[in-house]
Amino acid sequence: QVQLVESGGGLVQAGGSLRLSCAVSGSIFSINAMGWYRQAPGKQRELVAAITSGGSTNYADSVKGRFTISRDNAKNTVYVQMNSLKPEDTAVYYCNADLLGWNGLAVSPRKDYWGKGTLVTVSS
Repeated sequence: QVQLVESGGGLVQAGGSLRLSCAVSGSIFSINAMGWYRQAPGKQRELVAAITSGGSTNYADSVKGRFTISRDNAKNTVYVQMNSLKPEDTAVYYCNADLLGWNGLAVSPRKDYWGKGTLVTVSS
């Protein structure tokens, strides 16, 4: 089984910073893209930032210049450094990994996995 565990959420004042981490564990053959999504109350889940296995990144316009995504392939971990936080960044942040699993005998089909989410609250 594959698990994604997020950490680093919490309450911060506007203008502050947080760093979220997501560790992927389990029977993994390889991890392709990894990313962070968020869902605010009453809104749809949206992409915040993504990073490929080669290190190419993609950001939502709303976070460009403030958030930085990175990954440590040796640790199967993805991070997002969030600076200059705004109240509108308040949401549950979810980690996502597009990966190939390993069932002990063969590579499993490519699949998206999600963490359970971590709450980020930015006060004004």
